[in-house]
Order: sequence, then C-alpha cells, then structure tokens
Amino acid sequence: MSPNELNELLKQTVGHLTEPDEMYGLFYEMVDGDPLPSGPALAETIDLCRAILFPGFYGKSTLNSKTLPYHIGVCLDRLSHLLTQQVMAGLCFQRGKEQEASSKEQKIRCELTEKAQNIVAEFVKRLPELRRVLATDVEAAYNGDPAAESYGEIISCYPVIKAISSYRIAHELLVLGVPLIPRIITEMAHSETGIDIHPEAKIGHHFTIDHGTGVVIGATCIIGNYVKLYQGVTLGAKSFPLDENGNPIKGIPRHPILEDNVIIYSNATVLGRITLAKGTVVGGNVWVTESTEPGEQLLQAKKRKSHVVRPEDWGGL
Repeated sequence: MSPNELNELLKQTVGHLTEPDEMYGLFYEMVDGDPLPSGPALAETIDLCRAILFPGFYGKSTLNSKTLPYHIGVCLDRLSHLLTQQVMAGLCFQRGKEQEASSKEQKIRCELTEKAQNIVAEFVKRLPELRRVLATDVEAAYNGDPAAESYGEIISCYPVIKAISSYRIAHELLVLGVPLIPRIITEMAHSETGIDIHPEAKIGHHFTIDHGTGVVIGATCIIGNYVKLYQGVTLGAKSFPLDENGNPIKGIPRHPILEDNVIIYSNATVLGRITLAKGTVVGGNVWVTESTEPGEQLLQAKKRKSHVVRPEDWGGL
C-alpha cells in the first residue's frame, strides 16, 4: 500500500469511527473544565483508606503509638483533598453533557464543589464506624478459618478483607449520593481479588468469604449478620421483566435476601428475590430458586453406593 493510499484509508476509518449515529452511548463529551474520574487517584484513595483503617498493615509499616496520630492526620488530610476531587468528578459525570450558559457555569461548578466537600466531610465522620464493622469482618474471617494464625494474617493476606473494605467504602459513598465512583471502586477490587460485590448491596457485620475467587453479590442483595460464603457462590437474579418496548425494567429488587447465620458452600447459585431464612445452610454446587425455612439444609442428593465387584465374584484371573 502506497503512502497516499494509507492516508486515504486512515481518513476513511476516522470518518467511520466518528459517525454520530455510531457513537451513541459510546462517547463521553466532557463539559469544558469538568474533571473526570481518575483510576490512579481512586486507587490511591483506597490505599489511604486502608492505611487509616488498618494502620501498619497498609501504608507505612514503621508506625508506633507515638507516630500513629501524625500518620492518621497526614493520611486523612490527603484523603480529604483527593476524594473531594474524585467526588466532584463523579458529580460532573452525572450531569453529563447538559450545557449551561457561561454566566451560570461558574456558579454551578461552585455548588458542585461545595456538595463534594460536604459529602467527603460526612464520609470522614463515618470512618470510625466503618472500622468498627470491618473489625467484625476480620474476626469472622479469623474464626471461620482454622488455617489462620492471627488477625494480622487475615488483614495482610486474605482477599476478602481487601474486597469487603473496598465494598464498605464504596457503599458509604453511594449512600451519600456519589455517582459512578462507588462502582469504579468495587470493580477495582473485583479485578484485584476476583470477588464481585456491587456497592448497592447491603451487608451486615461479621461477614466473610472463604477463599473468595468467583463470588458474585448482586446490587439488590440484602445480607444479614454472621453470614459466610465460600468461593464461586453467586447471589444473582433470574431473567427480569421487560417493558412495553422490550427493554429490561431496572431498579426492581431481584437478588436474594440472606438472613443471619446463613452459610453457602462453594459454587452454589442462589437466584431471584428469595429469602434464605436464618441458619440456612446451602451445600456446594446447589442451585436455589425458592425461599427456605429457618435452619433448613439444602444439599445435593446422595448417590447410591455403587456395588464393588470382588475377585471371588467372577472367579479371578
């Protein structure tokens, strides 16, 4: 191909790739001056939160009781600044391409900045309670695994702590009205751990996931206290209804409710808006689409023991 032919090909391809009809829903056109969410900035935000919630295990490892207040103060200051920027970016993303007259644009941006600052202030206020709940998750993981030798091992090594800490951070931001950012945070944890928890899900205290790889928890799940899941568990939805135009109806409760003290073993699938009552145990590889009674056990049917043929049954060689 000659240089002229290549240039012509490039022009044609650019034209095809920028056709307005072909770009619908695939192109975010930024309003001038609005920030966009940043993956690296959000990764640093999560690192800062973990360093605050689990000091010494994340962030600086040379802490002692004397330097701890300084460390927490520095991390909180950086977190407040960074998270305000990202919340502001999420708020700007939510308003999309709505164009305002230039005389109003600065006022709107100031209002969004103030809203972001207020959200972050409230989030910071909730960090002590967030740590208290995460401490119960660490306890549940430790008590639920005979191989764990210390809380420190749980915090340092277990993917459930990384996944659940990201989820609880994201969930608080979502409750405070932050768009987009919570989902980015949980998907980053999904990539890091293989555990997929939607930030809209509601999860009680003393929650743990053993091993964790392949676990999926849907957006409208409600999970009680002292619940334990194993790897590969799906808390998902059935096929949901369509509107008159054939589009999925969104925003309806469609995922399971797990009451307190439920245990679900590996690779089980629980679908639909059903309730697993208190103390339910679901065995591995079981498919569940109906609600249970308290304390019910759902296990695979046992296979009949196969007959063992002995040499004397057929005379030997």
